[in-house]
Amino acid sequence: MFQTLGFGYSYRMSSVGEPGSLPSATLGRRLIALVIDWSMSGLVAGLLGPNFFIDRSFSTLIIFFIEVSIFTIIFQASAGQRIMGINVVTYPGQLRALPWKILLRTFLICLVLPAVFTTNGRPLHDHFTDTQSVRNI
Repeated sequence: MFQTLGFGYSYRMSSVGEPGSLPSATLGRRLIALVIDWSMSGLVAGLLGPNFFIDRSFSTLIIFFIEVSIFTIIFQASAGQRIMGINVVTYPGQLRALPWKILLRTFLICLVLPAVFTTNGRPLHDHFTDTQSVRNI
């Protein structure tokens, strides 16, 4: 059950009416989602080929940024994350993340900051943008 806060923001309610929290997504799920998104971006870059881009490796990164940003802003998850049952929400409130935070988060992912983790186990890109990857139940 979800309680609406207005402007499209809502939070998850437990069965007794207290705010509940979704479990964090595991590292394995997040890595598989990243591989799916990167593979899809590489495929699109290969299909577009030299008609749109000169360098295919950089074009994959551009398409990855666009795909992940747009899907996460609209659906709270990239295509790979949706397949793996992961949503991106604010931390610790678990509300819908603002678009500018999603763009910054995706840019930091493109800089390969997910490889650096903070003391509480969250990746650095989530720490900087106050977001969290959670598993759908």
